[in-house]
Amino acid sequence: MKRVVVGMSGGVDSAVSAWLLKQQGYDVTALFMHNWEEQQDGCCTAEQDYEDVRRVSEKLGIAYYSVNFAKQYMDRVFSYFLEEYKKGRTPNPDVLCNREIKFGPFLQYAKALGADYIATGHYCGIRHENGVHYLLKAKDKEKDQTYFLNQLSQSQLADVIFPLADVTKSRVREIAEQLQLSNAKKKDSTGICFIGERNFRNFLQNYLPSTPGDIVDVNGKKVGRHMGLMYYTLGQRRGLGLGGTAEGCGRWFVAEKDVKNNLLVVSHGDESVLMSKGLYAENLNWIPSPPAQSFCCNAKFRYRQPEQQVTVTLKGNGAEVAFACPQRAVTPGQYVVFYDEEKCLGGGVIEEVYK
Repeated sequence: MKRVVVGMSGGVDSAVSAWLLKQQGYDVTALFMHNWEEQQDGCCTAEQDYEDVRRVSEKLGIAYYSVNFAKQYMDRVFSYFLEEYKKGRTPNPDVLCNREIKFGPFLQYAKALGADYIATGHYCGIRHENGVHYLLKAKDKEKDQTYFLNQLSQSQLADVIFPLADVTKSRVREIAEQLQLSNAKKKDSTGICFIGERNFRNFLQNYLPSTPGDIVDVNGKKVGRHMGLMYYTLGQRRGLGLGGTAEGCGRWFVAEKDVKNNLLVVSHGDESVLMSKGLYAENLNWIPSPPAQSFCCNAKFRYRQPEQQVTVTLKGNGAEVAFACPQRAVTPGQYVVFYDEEKCLGGGVIEEVYK
């Protein structure tokens, strides 16, 4: 009997994944990853999550363990997160967490436990053809999570099972309730994994000193004060504190972050300042390799976004990506992820945006 170690988070997706694998005849073991030590704001939920893992595992009749990867997470993910925010960029640490933790130390630990495969509760699929591993979209397109796995390598995908590839979220909830799992109605986690439900601004202040500065409009006129550029993202409308200004009737939004001069540039009404025609990306990862030196495909520039048609041209260690249609608020530090129909081709970090 093949042994599978499932990354169990305490949530309903990984719980049902474990049950599905057991139904398929695998010897299933649950492994809970403790990736964050801080308990500021009383928001650390690791103890409750592990209790959910224990209850589910006992209900399913499978062994369960806990492993602490907090140091690896701090070194490989959180330090990068802080450096990006210092630069005024908006990183996506969840992508890095998958590459550096869940399919890194976790995979190695699972193998040491005797696992033939690892499994996670991600909504995506995988196909193996002639020794090549393809990352595929999930059946549930609303929940598809290939965007967050765009940095995985061939070796990391070689011995992975995604039990939820053909299962919808609604069906996952149904299964959990039918099995009377203790976390059947537990709400999905939101936000950045290690921050959870806590106030983002308060959290970040614990690690980075804020540097307040002026808010100016696109003509350079001062219209307010910002709390620190790291707290704002392109296109953001809420939390600017400009609702009472007399300049026009449209809602203000962030148009640019001038890191050099510590200025937050805002505009209202005309969103053309947010539009771009292309980008340059680096740290490219291809699953398994780029189709050609230059090719057309679809792409996403953020997770919750319909795919857009693009032309990709490899250039040195990166790629230039031309958009078929202008795109709004494409943000440096985020990932551009490429698709060919059902296949996720890979992705890279957005370094520069072409207005």
